[in-house]
Amino acid sequence: MRSFSYIALVACFSSALSATEFSEAEVDVIDPYQVKFLKRQVDQNMSIGRAIKSIAGHYPQDVVAIVEVALETYPEHYQEIIHSAISAQPSSTKEIVALAIKKNVSSCPAIVKLAIDAEPSYVDFVVQAAANATPDELDEIVRVAVLTEPNSADSIVQTLSRQHPNKLVDILTTALDAVPYVGEYVVDALLAVFPAQADDVVTTAIKGSATEREQVLRILESAQDAGVADDRILQYGLDAGFSNEELAGILNDK
Repeated sequence: MRSFSYIALVACFSSALSATEFSEAEVDVIDPYQVKFLKRQVDQNMSIGRAIKSIAGHYPQDVVAIVEVALETYPEHYQEIIHSAISAQPSSTKEIVALAIKKNVSSCPAIVKLAIDAEPSYVDFVVQAAANATPDELDEIVRVAVLTEPNSADSIVQTLSRQHPNKLVDILTTALDAVPYVGEYVVDALLAVFPAQADDVVTTAIKGSATEREQVLRILESAQDAGVADDRILQYGLDAGFSNEELAGILNDK
């Protein structure tokens, strides 16, 4: 009987998913059978989170459709739903985040934090989906993402700057305001993608780390390693208040 139920579910969810592909003309209509089935699974598993993990484990291709039904049926448990779905099927993280934002179950930054906590290694997919859905909240998306997963700050900044190149300085500034000590890594990541914008990248990073002189020196070293000319490194350092003697170690360390 259980296998029959899963077969019925996959047919039901698959058809629902193909009919609702996040198009402009999408109309949210949840099949009562889907709701009934999900409620039965919740009763059997004693938890909406465990029910989603169980269903997603059998039919991972339908996890987004499962989440849609779950968010409509149990909106008060959105945290457990999102966390369980992403944990069970990380490859669907981007779609799950986009759906949760679309359903307006919570604020975009709150969803970003929840999704990153569920699967930190998919942070790039989380911020991409969030920035696509709510570009007006880009600064807050950056801030929450780097605070939640500071070890991926360089990747977060690089990903979002690729997506919104005209916002590069704003993205970098926000990231360093939130987590200043990642400056050298962020500079390295950005210069790998935007070498022609070295002035903007380095000067913004130095400004964001101005109170930490050792951090500024590491930023200059990262810029040099990325191929920025020595005369520019010297000028950046002098403008930041360093002496020629203090900068000599960087310039001579090749």
